[in-house]
Amino acid sequence: MKPFALTAVLVGVLAVAGCSKSPGALDAGFGAGAGGIVPGSASDPSSPAYFQQTIGDRVLFAVDQSTVSPEGVDVLNKQAVWLMENPAFTAVVEGHADEQGTREYNLALGARRASAVQNFLIERGVAPNRLKTVSYGKERPLEICSDEICYAKNRRAVTVLAAGGLTS
Repeated sequence: MKPFALTAVLVGVLAVAGCSKSPGALDAGFGAGAGGIVPGSASDPSSPAYFQQTIGDRVLFAVDQSTVSPEGVDVLNKQAVWLMENPAFTAVVEGHADEQGTREYNLALGARRASAVQNFLIERGVAPNRLKTVSYGKERPLEICSDEICYAKNRRAVTVLAAGGLTS
């Protein structure tokens, strides 16, 4: 009976010791860079994940418009700063439209939206050879429904990052 009691006490002591460690004490700094930032994560200011989640990778447009909205200006100003601070990245600006209208009309509208974003970023100092545009028109919707809420999400331009140079 004594070995069982001794084992029970030992297990109890280990359990309490395991619970009393400060949060993250064993893994503090594991896989992290300076300041506990995990490279490539959304907490790393030089990562595409940070760009997408914190800076914002998309701007929305009004119906049949390719003019950047005031909200879009805020996002694009942040994108321009990030791109200037991270010259190892290039970007493809994707232009999108909602499902209303013909395929041809929406491809042209998507192209105008992508160009508006590209021109904005160039005007803010991003080198033109780091930016490329593509239009998907209504072919790649985020939401599929015949409702304004869905349409609004699909009227967008998305800045997609890539490491290194652009290919033709």
